[in-house]
Amino acid sequence: MNRLRQRADFLAAANGPRVNSPAFVMQTRRRDDDGPIRVGFTVTKKNGTATERNRIRRRLRELVKRVDVLSMRPHSDYVLVGRRVALQRDFTTMLDDLRSALHRLDRQSAKMQSSKTDVT
Repeated sequence: MNRLRQRADFLAAANGPRVNSPAFVMQTRRRDDDGPIRVGFTVTKKNGTATERNRIRRRLRELVKRVDVLSMRPHSDYVLVGRRVALQRDFTTMLDDLRSALHRLDRQSAKMQSSKTDVT
């Protein structure tokens, strides 16, 4: 699993499907290449001081490390946009939120794929 670092990749993921959670928003996009799963993290200045934003980012990175990679789709980019609630939210609850978000994204992409095949 690699990290997203370029702004263009973050913007591309922002245009894809998204799932809201109390502690974060997950955005995703499917890539056409054979590259690995890439994950990016961002927290806006609205969420507090630099130390608080860094703490949110560290918690989100740890969540992604602990979730099983099999639940993430290969050849995809994921962006986690942190919210201030991530500072106080219980870590195991956030882990369940992440698993739920990945499951909901899979259902959304399945619906999108089925609607594309119905049109053609």
